[in-house]
Amino acid sequence: MAARAILMWPDKRLRAVAAPVDKITDDIRAIWTDMIDTMEAMPGVGLGAPQIGVMLRLAVVDGSKERGRAVRMANPEILHASVELREHNEASPCLPGFSALIKRPRAVTVRYLDEAGVINRRDFVGLEATSVQHQIDHLNGRMYFDNLSKIKRDMLLRRARKAGLKR
Repeated sequence: MAARAILMWPDKRLRAVAAPVDKITDDIRAIWTDMIDTMEAMPGVGLGAPQIGVMLRLAVVDGSKERGRAVRMANPEILHASVELREHNEASPCLPGFSALIKRPRAVTVRYLDEAGVINRRDFVGLEATSVQHQIDHLNGRMYFDNLSKIKRDMLLRRARKAGLKR
């Protein structure tokens, strides 16, 4: 498989809600493999399928230090989020060179369809919890900066436009 090109902000597909996955097929598994290759090439700790132009509810996350432990998820859904928040400097390859400090729940419980097509449930903590929430945002047509106040979001996007990105 291979790393795929990343969509650049403000591509309209990054604002679209991704379609649910009905069942896990070899084609879905191949997309996951490409997503992992793309994530590793960045390098990053997660990727949502819309970031590579695939408008399906697919995500991969690997926050392990040794790598090679990516969790493949179809239709991920947060069932529970901790009250305790974690602040992390988030970024996206869709808007290179920009980041923002975002507060999200420190831990989440997520239900998803796994590689075998089985409904799975898993707890994510710390960096992986942040990444899962970030990827679910992508599946819902949201970017990390949508979690900022309007003033901070507008400032970030204004800086991006000045740097040459168009809106």
